[in-house]
Amino acid sequence: MPMRGLTIVVADVSSERFRTALSLASATAALGARARIFLQGESVSILREPIVGWEDDACANAGLPTLRAQYRDARDLGVRFILCQSGLHLTGAEPRDYDPATEFAGMVSVLTDLGDDRLLVV
Repeated sequence: MPMRGLTIVVADVSSERFRTALSLASATAALGARARIFLQGESVSILREPIVGWEDDACANAGLPTLRAQYRDARDLGVRFILCQSGLHLTGAEPRDYDPATEFAGMVSVLTDLGDDRLLVV
């Protein structure tokens, strides 16, 4: 039986919560299911360059990937990243400030396209 997809809503700017979302989405994608991460509101700033997590030094010292590397790995596994359009306005950002692979939508669009995905908020 195929695994259900996973849609994760990131609700704040915590790099540790985003790291958790990346881990969950990457594992889901590696198992062959659809994985999406929607960054709501100000959390869109997490993916604006430079992509840095407060715990990057500790992770690197432990042989774990930085937040930037973990994002790239997730993207390479096929995880889709959707940024909140309102969040862009809130943070003064423009679509050109982000990786061209990112998508832009609102919560209604994300929920409309939820299908049979499991929904998780971190």
